[in-house]
Parts: sequence; C-alpha cells; structure tokens
Amino acid sequence: MYITCLDLEGVLVPEIWIAFAEASGIPELKRTTRDEPDYEKLMNWRLGILKEHHLGLKQIQETIVRIDPIPGAKEFLDELRSITQVIIISDTFTQFASPLMEKLGWPTIFCNSLEVAEDGEITGFKMRIADAKLATVKALQSIGYETIASGDSYNDLGMIKASKAGFLFKSTDKIKSDNPQLPAYETYGELMTAIKTAMAQ
Repeated sequence: MYITCLDLEGVLVPEIWIAFAEASGIPELKRTTRDEPDYEKLMNWRLGILKEHHLGLKQIQETIVRIDPIPGAKEFLDELRSITQVIIISDTFTQFASPLMEKLGWPTIFCNSLEVAEDGEITGFKMRIADAKLATVKALQSIGYETIASGDSYNDLGMIKASKAGFLFKSTDKIKSDNPQLPAYETYGELMTAIKTAMAQ
C-alpha cells in the first residue's frame, strides 16, 4: 500500500513568506527553506523581523487569503488522490494553512502551530515533532505503508531519500546539483507519470 507525501509551499501553492514579503515591502522575508536548511533558525529570524516591524498574524493571514494554488495544482492533487492516499507534510502552521487547504479541496495536512498573543503578535512556534517530514515518513513505513515523496527544499530531502521513490519538484538549481541522484521535475504531468511508474513497480 502506498501513501504519497507532498510538500506544500513551492509544490502546490506559492511560498507564503515570499508573498508576504512582497505585500509588506520587506524583502528580507523572501528567505525560505530553499535558502536556509535550519528551519528553526529561519523561523526565529522571521519572528524577529515581524516584531521589529510590528506585524502579526492578522497581516500575514490577510496576504494568505489572496494566495491561489499554483496553476494545475488542484487538478494534479485531485487525480493523485483518486489513485493513492496523499498526505501533505509541511513546516507551515495551522493558522496559515486553512485558506489554502480549502482552495485545494481539503486534503490531509500535517503541519505545526504558532504561539500567538492576544494582540495578534506571533510570539513563538511549536513544531509537531523534530524533523517532522522524515519522522512522518518513517512512521508511515512502520505501519506497513510504502511512501513516495516529493518536495522542493532542503527540509524535504530527508523524506524524499527515505521513501521507496522520491522526487524533487520545482526545486533550485543548487539543490538539484547537490543531489544528482534524485529525479527532478518541473511539471505536474511529469511528476504524476513518475508517481504512477513508482506505484507500478
């Protein structure tokens, strides 16, 4: 039995922090897990910038509701869910994800949570588990599933490499060149074909 595990941002929807960087006019916030492998370091840095600019959850959510899935993402996900179980495993937060999950047809997502003060300031974050993507894939394997995984960033490499089949999708040139053994695709059609081929083996 197969479960396909997908990253969210950069794979199915645009990067939330890049969209917010553009909306807020703070270019430093464009830094993502494509640039920084240490997610906790990245998030603490982001929270420092938000505090400096007196920005909170409300302002980020106002940006998120205007984000649409990458063209073709919902159709890809609908087709994929018709042939296999799918879980989105993301380092994003429940307070960010809901509007995006609605636009994608409410797929299952495992993610994290923010700590938010009464005035809306984001004071911290709670990771569901350390190295959640890899840990989730290993847990699924421990209960009898074969996993197929795809993502675009450094924090996806663990689950991609640990799965029976793993693919980079819309990744950076550096990540692709650093991991030449991983097939890399740019279109949903290519990724769908690769997943179906893996399931048939």
